[in-house]
Amino acid sequence: MVEVAATEFARNFGRYRETVQREAIAVKAHDRITGYFVSAHEYEEYQRLKAMMPVALAVEKLDADTVHALSSTEMNKRHDALNALMG
Repeated sequence: MVEVAATEFARNFGRYRETVQREAIAVKAHDRITGYFVSAHEYEEYQRLKAMMPVALAVEKLDADTVHALSSTEMNKRHDALNALMG
């Protein structure tokens, strides 16, 4: 991955627009990476993978009916040994 200062990136955007087709570019300001420049293909792939990720919700974000339904759920009887452990 190429690392480039923000001022250099801005000054030579056309050059980096071509470079990004081969590899991502990390843009730095004050010796820290502030962003990444990636190709349209890489960004689309990132969006596709992000959409596939499961979503986790904090209990506080769930409505009362959902919390009650989850708290009263039990596993199938064939898993009684596991239910006993959760007891």
